[in-house]
Amino acid sequence: MKLGVSSCLLGTMCRYDGGHSKDRFVLNELGKYFDFESFCPEKLVFPTPREAIRQVKINDEIFIKTTNSNQDVTILLSEISKLLVSKIDENSLCGFVFKSKSPTCGMQRVKIYSDKKNAQSENTGMGVFANELKKRFPYLPMEEEGRLTDPWLRENFLMQVFAYKAIFEFLNAKPTYNDLIEFHTSYKYLIYSKSHHFYKKLGNVVANHDNKTFFAVLEEYKKIFMEAISQKGTIKNTYNVLLHIYGYFKKVISKDEKDEILATIEEFKKGIIPLIAAIKIIKIYIKKFNIEYLQTQVFLTPYPKEFALRSKIEAFK
Repeated sequence: MKLGVSSCLLGTMCRYDGGHSKDRFVLNELGKYFDFESFCPEKLVFPTPREAIRQVKINDEIFIKTTNSNQDVTILLSEISKLLVSKIDENSLCGFVFKSKSPTCGMQRVKIYSDKKNAQSENTGMGVFANELKKRFPYLPMEEEGRLTDPWLRENFLMQVFAYKAIFEFLNAKPTYNDLIEFHTSYKYLIYSKSHHFYKKLGNVVANHDNKTFFAVLEEYKKIFMEAISQKGTIKNTYNVLLHIYGYFKKVISKDEKDEILATIEEFKKGIIPLIAAIKIIKIYIKKFNIEYLQTQVFLTPYPKEFALRSKIEAFK
């Protein structure tokens, strides 16, 4: 599966001014783990360089117009955006990084101008292409390059992208019911760290009390799993997961060891130390007592450690 990216972020000179918006994190970090598929609705219908475009509110309706000639290009960009989205298969992309503030690719806070003189603009818009993709694939991991500078948003995005990729690779491998149980088990604590509600729902799907066909079970599991991983993680839920994991070996360690682990977990909860400090000490005991159930938990390593996000206190809220 590939990562969809706004073309200008990859260095393609497709912006209205003939330039690009090459993003180092996308190219240098995400590029180590994903192939890219680039998208730019604007370059498919306009030359480069070209007149800039912007969103304009007229009588409570949003139009896209060129800045100088005031040409209405709303229908043109809407149709090309729908065409691009229609050609994307559900399991071809595992995420998307958009260009922020773009009238076609911005996910949020896109500037909307008023057609009335001296009226203030609003940062409440969404790019037409981003909107079409969101409607077609509501649980596809999506972020803007600007927002990915926030450690919390970056951590959640990466966790979601790798989990999204995993569920489709799992489904494409023609799994058995036992394979589903194994997959679900490995994601137990990651899902729990997102939402206890979705953790219970997924457990009920796997239990299949209604005796649905396996195909129906897989379809329902996929939908709820994707919705679950789209939730943002919280310190509270992550703290609870750490305590659950600690429970697997608390009866076989000394009081001093218990005090050390619990103190570490509490310091994470209070924002004194990063999550990686708590994970490291927990992994020592998982290895020491060879707890196979915990060794398979994706929560402990949800994405390559080289991203180093769990070493940042700011990555959790």
